[in-house]
Amino acid sequence: MTKHDRINELTDQLNELQLPHMAASLDTLYNSKSFDEIDRISLLEQLIEPEYQAKTSQKFQNRLKRAHLAGGPQTLEQCKDSAERVYLPTEITATLASMDFVKDGLNICILGPSDSGKSYLAKALGIQACIKYRTSYYHCEEFLETMVALKQADYQKYQKKIHFFMKLDLLILDDFLLHTITDEREIKVLFEVMEKRSELSRSTIVCSQREPNSWASMILNDEVSANSILKRATKHYTVVIQPRS
Repeated sequence: MTKHDRINELTDQLNELQLPHMAASLDTLYNSKSFDEIDRISLLEQLIEPEYQAKTSQKFQNRLKRAHLAGGPQTLEQCKDSAERVYLPTEITATLASMDFVKDGLNICILGPSDSGKSYLAKALGIQACIKYRTSYYHCEEFLETMVALKQADYQKYQKKIHFFMKLDLLILDDFLLHTITDEREIKVLFEVMEKRSELSRSTIVCSQREPNSWASMILNDEVSANSILKRATKHYTVVIQPRS
């Protein structure tokens, strides 16, 4: 078998193994003038890199879709002090951009008035986290209503869903306590999720335009539950976004 035939056979095998980028790289390299001069390590690098990048990109896109963040334009580069807003404490977004908070299972509470950029920052962090971590983004009210309904309709499926949330590296709850929670069942679900994720050192981000000291009044004036939820939500990082007037 000639070298040409061997290359063609290898290319076919790579395609059969669903490694099309590696197959294309091999074909391109073989037809280049420098093929016989490439050292073995460089040859391996040039064969593997395109396939690795393609697989990594596809995994990232799949994570974005599962996280409900697909197609989002939010980037951490835009989350910096500007003429419109300031992020406190100073340089906090640069600190969070490392994603160490996810690795370490730390929580973030993002506070600020309506349209201050809370959701943008949370989504930007979520998108960045999807490169490496399992992430999901929800509006808090919809999240709680759905979970309460599921718990009432099928407790076994509810438990499976809770297990799913515990496996997430990052859970984002936006519009946290936007309206008063009047259903005690929703309070129990919220506490269960926050409590179990805290026990497992799983990172959670909550975004709220309510000051934490007002949370008790938003949770049926249940100070015990409110304080427990507050303690977990604000345990590590609190980011305040202040619009410039």
